[in-house]
Amino acid sequence: MDKLPYSIRILLESAIRNFDNFQVIKNDVDKIIDWENTSPKQVEIPFKPTRVLLQDFTGVPSVVDLACMRDAMNKLGSDSNKINPLVPVDLVIDHSVQVDVARSENAVQANMELEFQRNKERFGFLKWGSTAFHNMLCRYYILICVVCLLRMKLKRL
Repeated sequence: MDKLPYSIRILLESAIRNFDNFQVIKNDVDKIIDWENTSPKQVEIPFKPTRVLLQDFTGVPSVVDLACMRDAMNKLGSDSNKINPLVPVDLVIDHSVQVDVARSENAVQANMELEFQRNKERFGFLKWGSTAFHNMLCRYYILICVVCLLRMKLKRL
């Protein structure tokens, strides 16, 4: 076990943990253990992550897809609340703030307000998505250009 590459150990641990003799069978575990011989053959192995981390570039389209699936379920007269991620999802929104206002005491506040006005629809949709789906957590990180802030401070000196 110690001689296996780290990534193979992760896959093996996941296969053993999820072994159910239906979706993950003994042959799947054997293929992972014998990875040096099976990898050139490009065999399929089960992959069941326990958590998915999405950055907003890939995460926002995923929330859109889930919303569309819910809409389709509604149109079919089915329960749209059945559409949820199967495993926990952390969606990280790392949004940079554009600097429009500089050299004033309220520059940071003014820039944040302008950014929220520009992205009101996007942020509203993501807020809805973070509460509408089970297993989904949205984390927001608003970044202000540090170089721009430093320039504003230096110009005041």
